Amino acid sequence: MKIGTILLIILAVLIVAMVVLYFVGKRLQKKQEAQQQQIEAQKQVVNLLIIDKKRLPIKDSGLPQQVIDQVPKLMRRNKMPIVKVKAGPRIMTMIADEKIFDALPVKKEVKATVSGIYIIDVKALHGKIEAAPPKKKTLRTKLLEKRDSLMKKTTSSK
Repeated sequence: MKIGTILLIILAVLIVAMVVLYFVGKRLQKKQEAQQQQIEAQKQVVNLLIIDKKRLPIKDSGLPQQVIDQVPKLMRRNKMPIVKVKAGPRIMTMIADEKIFDALPVKKEVKATVSGIYIIDVKALHGKIEAAPPKKKTLRTKLLEKRDSLMKKTTSSK
């Protein structure tokens, strides 16, 4: 086989893969929109006392077995943002949205928007919710900052 025919075969395979990924992505996006509509329809505001928050695999989270069985098998090993809360007289285990997990204050009472066992949004009941402390810089970001500062020094000295 010549190199040209091999490249044409690889190009055809890549085009087919891109078309398949496009349609799979559209289907997954439709599913996500339907789930978001269900969450919006069932949301309610509740006062919660946040006892503890951790990132745990779903099987170690303490959630009911029925909830664990509904989670896709690929997601069961991933760590999820699990929050232990007191809602009224009941102590419950809930799942927090990834966007708000770092903003959840531990051992404080908050007004949360909840849909089932899923915490969507949090507002402070007393005072302010402090933003999460800045993340520790990785080696890569430190090196990039150092490179940028050196570049500025060299361009300004010329």
